[in-house]
Amino acid sequence: MSSAAPNRHVVLGRVNGLFGVKGWVKIYSHTRPPEAILGYDHWWIGRSVDRQLFLVLDARVQGKTLVARLADDKEQPLSDRDAAVALLESDIAVDRSDMPELNDGEYYWFDLIGMDVFNGDDVHLGQVKALMETGANDVLVVQGDRERLIPFVVDEIVQHVDLESGRLIADWDPDF
Repeated sequence: MSSAAPNRHVVLGRVNGLFGVKGWVKIYSHTRPPEAILGYDHWWIGRSVDRQLFLVLDARVQGKTLVARLADDKEQPLSDRDAAVALLESDIAVDRSDMPELNDGEYYWFDLIGMDVFNGDDVHLGQVKALMETGANDVLVVQGDRERLIPFVVDEIVQHVDLESGRLIADWDPDF
């Protein structure tokens, strides 16, 4: 499993509303901090694999909302509210290769989803199905013979992450 495929699209948010009458859209961001999504010049917008490339002409925080003005791949701005309606409830994705490189021991959640989780005795605990924020630390939701919630604490519980092979080693008792 090579999770870092260069042309892979990574969903970072969603178009969730219209803003004004000049074609601006409201954005819901999955990034932390939320405004990090505004730092990309190009967005792939659409549903599933049916996405279209848009240029981000302008984007900003507007009160508690993120808003953006977009242009199509021919650099024609969305001219009015009606043009923006077609994008409602569409995913916003970026090319994986455009995302910032991380330091050692840091991982994007989407790279961890689907990884096989083993303990130090090479017992397969399942696959990472999701992650949760708890405030203290993130938690891996691992689905195998049953669901396990494993704290994502690097070097203490999570001993090794190999993105290339899709394996994660955790110091975790299979009976827990």
